[in-house]
Amino acid sequence: MFTRVIIISIIFFAIDLYVFRSIRTHSSELDNYIKYTIYTAFWLIPVILLSSWLYYVFFPGQIDLRSSKLFLFIGAFFVVFTLPKLIILSFQLIEDFSKIIAFLLKKVSTPDKLIFENAEKISRSDFITKIGLIISAIPFFVSLYGIIAGRFNFNVVKKTLAFKMLPKSFDGFKIVQFSDLHIGSLSGHKDQLEKAISLINEQNPDVIFFTGDMVNNIAAELDGWEDTISKLKAKHGVFSVLGNHDYGEYFNWKNEEDKLNNIESIKIRQKNMGFNLLLNDSKIIEKNGEQIAIVGVENWGNPPFPQYGDLEKALANSLEIPFKLLLSHDPTHFDMQVAGKKDIALTFSGHTHGMQFAINFGGINWSPVKWKYPKWRGLYQHENQEQYLYVNIGLGYIGFPGRVGTDPEITVIELKNI
Repeated sequence: MFTRVIIISIIFFAIDLYVFRSIRTHSSELDNYIKYTIYTAFWLIPVILLSSWLYYVFFPGQIDLRSSKLFLFIGAFFVVFTLPKLIILSFQLIEDFSKIIAFLLKKVSTPDKLIFENAEKISRSDFITKIGLIISAIPFFVSLYGIIAGRFNFNVVKKTLAFKMLPKSFDGFKIVQFSDLHIGSLSGHKDQLEKAISLINEQNPDVIFFTGDMVNNIAAELDGWEDTISKLKAKHGVFSVLGNHDYGEYFNWKNEEDKLNNIESIKIRQKNMGFNLLLNDSKIIEKNGEQIAIVGVENWGNPPFPQYGDLEKALANSLEIPFKLLLSHDPTHFDMQVAGKKDIALTFSGHTHGMQFAINFGGINWSPVKWKYPKWRGLYQHENQEQYLYVNIGLGYIGFPGRVGTDPEITVIELKNI
C-alpha cells in the first residue's frame, strides 16, 4: 500500500509541476500580488488533497460518519481542480511536441526552404497552451455547478411499457423506482431528501422499488434519517434489495462479527422503515384473483463486486407466476443470468450512477461508465422480446459530491396490458 501511495503521489506531483510551468509562463506579466496568490493557491490545493488522502489511507480505523465528509471533500476538490489541470497538460504536451518538431525541422532545413518557414511558425505556438488555459475553465465551472445544483436537481423520468403477459387487473399498475441513496453522503441535507420523498409519493405509486446501496459503508449512517425515509407510501408496499455498499465491504472492520452485525442492522432498519427487503426471495401481489410476483436478489456483480445473489432461490416461491418483476442492484446480472427468462418481464437495477457525469447534447447520451457497463442508464430491451431492463442512475452520490448530466433520478414506470 505504501509503495502504491508513493508512486501515485509522484505521478500527480509531476503533473502539477508540468502544469505549473504553463501557469508561471502565462502569468509572468501579472501584478506580483496576483501572481503569487495564484502560485500559492496552485500548490496549496494539492497539498491539502494529498494530506487528506494520506489520512484516509493510513488511518482507516479512524473513518466514521464525520470523516466521511472528508472523503466527499477530497472528491470535490479532486474533480474540480484535477480535470482543468489535465486539459492544460494535454495542450502543453501538444505545444511542447510542436516545438520538438520545429527543432528537428530546423536541423534538416535551410533558410530558403518552405519546411524551415513552417518550423518557424510551429515554434511560435505558445497560443496552444493559452487555448488550453481557457478551455480548462469549462470543467471547473461545470463541476462547481454539479456540486452546487446538479446533485439535488431531482428528475422524474416516466415510461409506459406494454405486455401481453401482464394480467388485466394490473393494467395501469404504477411502479416508482429509486436507487443508490448513499445516505451517509447526504449529511446536512435532510431538506433535500424530504423533497425527494415527497416527489416519490406524489406519483401515487402502486409499489415503490429501492434497488440498493442505502448506505456508503455502515448502518449508523441511517441514524436520524429513519423518520424521513419511513414517509414513503405505496398501495402495495415498498420493496428493496441490498447493493454492494450495504454489505460493508469497503470498511475496515475490527472483526468479521462486527461486519455481520452491521449487515443485520441494515436489514432490521429497513424493515423498521416499512421496507419489504427481498433477500433472494419473492412476494406475490394479487388483484381480483390475478397475480404478479416481485422478486429480489442480493447483490450479484462481476468481480470485485460480491455475488451473493441466488436467482433460482429467489424464484422458488413464484415459479407458477407467469409475470415477474425483478430487483437486482447491478445491471451486469441481467445479461449474465436474467436475459432469456421470459417470465421475468422487467428487471430494475441501479449501481452505475451514470458515473455522476454524462454528456447529454444533440441526441448524445454518453458517459465514461459505458466502458464498464454497456447498460448504464435507462431502458433496454432484450432481443425485441417482452423483456426489459431499466437502470436508474441513482438518487444520491458518493465520492464526488455532485452530478453533471446525470440528475438524481426518480423513475416512474406504468405497466399496460395489450
